[in-house]
Amino acid sequence: MSAIDETVKSKDSQAERTAEILEHAFTIAREVVDGENILPSRPEGWFADGPHLSSAGHELDEVIEAVRQVITETPSSAGSRFFNQLFGGRDPVATFAEILTTLTNTSMYTFKVAGPQILIEKEVVARMAAKVGYENGDGILAPGGSMANLTALIVARNEAVSGVRDAGFDGTRYTVYTSEAGHYSTRKNAGIVGLGRDSVREVATDGRGRMDVACLKRMIAEDRAVGFIPIMINATAGTTVLGAFDPLSEIAEVAESEKVWMHVDGALGGSVLLSEKHRHLLEGSQLADSFTWNAHKMMGVPLSCSAILMKERGLLGRHFNEDAGYLFQADVDDLNPGTRSIQCGRRNDALKLWAAWLYHGDEGYRARLDHLFDLAHFAADRIKADPALDLVASPESIAVCFEVKGSSAGDICRCLDLENRLKVGFGEVAGRQAIRLVCVNPDLEEQDIAFALDEIKGAGGQRRQERA
Repeated sequence: MSAIDETVKSKDSQAERTAEILEHAFTIAREVVDGENILPSRPEGWFADGPHLSSAGHELDEVIEAVRQVITETPSSAGSRFFNQLFGGRDPVATFAEILTTLTNTSMYTFKVAGPQILIEKEVVARMAAKVGYENGDGILAPGGSMANLTALIVARNEAVSGVRDAGFDGTRYTVYTSEAGHYSTRKNAGIVGLGRDSVREVATDGRGRMDVACLKRMIAEDRAVGFIPIMINATAGTTVLGAFDPLSEIAEVAESEKVWMHVDGALGGSVLLSEKHRHLLEGSQLADSFTWNAHKMMGVPLSCSAILMKERGLLGRHFNEDAGYLFQADVDDLNPGTRSIQCGRRNDALKLWAAWLYHGDEGYRARLDHLFDLAHFAADRIKADPALDLVASPESIAVCFEVKGSSAGDICRCLDLENRLKVGFGEVAGRQAIRLVCVNPDLEEQDIAFALDEIKGAGGQRRQERA
């Protein structure tokens, strides 16, 4: 047999082996879908029994079984008892596309390497930008909302501080403004880009958890009076605990008058633009300079799938392009998104979003968003009607915060977690520790919410009995 024949045989064998392993993967996937664990069913130390990484490696069957055990023990966010994060459920179409994305192992820096996937990303980014209200917007997908917010902060810094990209800071103090309920990535990112975490001003919120615009104006004036230069206002569309939406139009007026970059962190709430009934919560989004949108939250696309959108086309290329002759060789910059990204290698997060949106359409997502809001209001009404429960705040979107009277929210959540009954978290609202029930899984129905509330109330009673 010739060397060429040996090579062909080897390739055929590799393809057969890949197909065989994928059959095992789909068998294990069935177990995951049927099981939907919310807590590891084994204690923390079970993994000590191996197998572990070694010099010699392991037989394929042993590896497949080890992976099966790890996967089936891993908590799933797709089941009807998962209310812990701002994502949940499983979109079958997006999951299908995600599996195929892994097989191509594409990096999204050039058309030469990624081909039509670049066009797919351009289409989803353009549609998201249009929904925000950007007539000639630009953007790129990023690995999570924190990275999208970081991208926006870098552009805002570079636009405000002449020469900073090349020469660095000159010692002038700059400030960034976000609400006290805003995401922690604002402070983290300020540290990353050299502004310093102390440059972030946390603006007070009103009784609904929204940024207090009068307080924002006052803080900016005070900072200017002592020589600080404001460079960004970070508005939040969907805060982490209450799901509140800052008043974007009012904040935009401040940004315009102060000549300060306005960014909207719509990681959670950006998807609400797809709901005719609720999109008023984002009125003024088109006035912002940049916008973060996580499709892996209310749109249900597998983690992670985030977009950073820019009102002005060309800004990303201006602030992130670098010469790399070994990489950017054959295509115009518009087809080389690597010239507009923080990253070099970047996984393909576009196909799963494109496939899901192609399937559901705007109308399908409108129905999904409205259903999620309805579930939150159902939960709130049920809480208000139950004398054992106390609604801490009326839901602004899909997060419902409440207490079980006489019981610690943290104790209840830990009890439910340890007994594998329900996975739900808690947060602080106006100085009170409250359970946060997130209604983000589109497969949930009212009976699932009722079951969750009964479990939470039962755990509260159990904790009181244990203390008695």
